[in-house]
Amino acid sequence: MKTEAAKKGLLRRVRRQRLNYIAVLPSLITILNGVCGFVAIILASKSPAQRLGGHSYLALAGYMVLVAMVWDMLDGRLARMSQSTSSFGGQLDSLCDIVSFGVAPAFLMLKMLEFELRTAGLADGDFLERFIWLAAAAYLSCAAIRLARFNVENEEDESAHMSFVGLPAPAAAGVLVSLVIFHQQTLPRLSGTGLYAFCESLILCVLPVVALCVAVLMVSRIRYPHVLNQYIKGRKPFAHLIRMLLLLAFAWWELPAALMVAFCGFAASSAVKRLYYRVLKKNALLPVVQTFGAER
Repeated sequence: MKTEAAKKGLLRRVRRQRLNYIAVLPSLITILNGVCGFVAIILASKSPAQRLGGHSYLALAGYMVLVAMVWDMLDGRLARMSQSTSSFGGQLDSLCDIVSFGVAPAFLMLKMLEFELRTAGLADGDFLERFIWLAAAAYLSCAAIRLARFNVENEEDESAHMSFVGLPAPAAAGVLVSLVIFHQQTLPRLSGTGLYAFCESLILCVLPVVALCVAVLMVSRIRYPHVLNQYIKGRKPFAHLIRMLLLLAFAWWELPAALMVAFCGFAASSAVKRLYYRVLKKNALLPVVQTFGAER
């Protein structure tokens, strides 16, 4: 009898935890994020040699990941502005993020590099091909860990969203897709020159290493600033406006190159800054240690 009563009590508690109400508009925007990631995977699965409207399918897939980033920025801000943040929204956001910023960039990188390896005539099972698969799997795994950790440590207060612990998954995805877009759109314009062969070989060799680096940065404890809250929102110095205008002009002139510089620069900035301060601190302590040893 006691066991039966305990089971009924557990069922009543489960029913009380059932989700009845959700914030519709933020949830729809979050789902659009996941749909864009799904479309990016579909586009990347097509033949890289085919083109649509003058753009390769790989470049279009990269742009769909960038569109997913826009939706990802809007859903959380809209939920906080309307005071409708919830655990359901956070879980839904991470599920869509793993598609758009985990699976899609890894698959996109894998398809492009596999196509280039086949074009170069490299045999299947080559060491480089296995390394590319390893890099894609490591990136996806670290993206999943990064999103799970964010769910556990996240606070719904707006003041807690001034920085992130570890490279955000959208920024890591931006690094990979910007390199793919640059390779697919800007490099063909340089065909026939020595710079084309050098840049193409460099990107193809560096891209798997970059994927491993951003994977490590995602699960690191290095702090990255929230771009919207720290660089755009609120009152800023006049020189900050000039820098933003120059960046927009660069994007208008050559969007793929501007995306590559922006995402790669953002990913490297905090890591380089942390390394610099560690070396500076170590060099500052070295004379103290030497003096203490001499006195002894």
